Amino acid sequence: MHDLRRALTGISGILVAPFGFDGELATDRMKPIVDRAIGAGVHILVANGNTGEFYALDEAEARTFAEAAAQHIGGRVPLVCGIGRGIREACRAAAHAASIGADALMIHQPPDPFVSPRGLRDYVARLAEPGVPLVLYLRNDLIGTQAIAEICAVEGVVGVKWATPNPLKLKAAMAAAPDHIIWVGGLAEVWAPPLYAVGARGFTSGLINVWPARSVAIHTALDKGDYAEANRLIEGMTVFEDIRAEEMGGTNVTGVKAALALMGEDCGGTRPPSAWPLTASQQQRLHQFMNDNGLSRNP
Repeated sequence: MHDLRRALTGISGILVAPFGFDGELATDRMKPIVDRAIGAGVHILVANGNTGEFYALDEAEARTFAEAAAQHIGGRVPLVCGIGRGIREACRAAAHAASIGADALMIHQPPDPFVSPRGLRDYVARLAEPGVPLVLYLRNDLIGTQAIAEICAVEGVVGVKWATPNPLKLKAAMAAAPDHIIWVGGLAEVWAPPLYAVGARGFTSGLINVWPARSVAIHTALDKGDYAEANRLIEGMTVFEDIRAEEMGGTNVTGVKAALALMGEDCGGTRPPSAWPLTASQQQRLHQFMNDNGLSRNP
């Protein structure tokens, strides 16, 4: 049994979905990534997050990815499984995640163009049925503070991954929501300090696929309240995050997979509409970053 609440205040590492040369899932390639992350001290691993190309996987692939993650993790750290899209598919995914022993479900915010705040609450309530703790993945705070608080009050909701760059709205949501909710910085290392400053704890990370030791060092510094050290460590990895943020964020996963290839751990390309491959300029900057930090297999 894991202390999920405590783990949520740590690093939630979002695993990439590895593909083979044929473009199909090659989940055996996940093992060194999982082992490296756990060995470095990452607290939670997430299958079917956005770094795992959740929206590019079909329903069967998402199940396969979750099953492989559970197998590779082997109970060493909590496994959180992302679920979402249509309500029926999300319910099936929730039941499947429960069946493989997931410690929590991360609910992607529905991309439906006609989402209403009360409809979103009903969506979350329907997904509470398997009895597995729920973590909201909030990428759009326009539903308003009151709606966020009401959704947090749904039975089974234990945490929120706050993925909007608005610390003041986060502070307001924290004040309005039930006290038991764990608020996690959902914008990776770069945004962790300002979100920590208003009370969030822990953060999501795609960097853990490549350089988990740096993520853990940043988390350690923030937990100590050493913002100067955290910012120094973040400054040393911003090239990586800058590349991932380009093209409207369309190189987010591209940067991670290109970095893994430079480490000799090819996980294939990304699927459209993600950008693949990196441009020559992006690849040059990434290669320099990897070399500067001793991460590249072939400097």
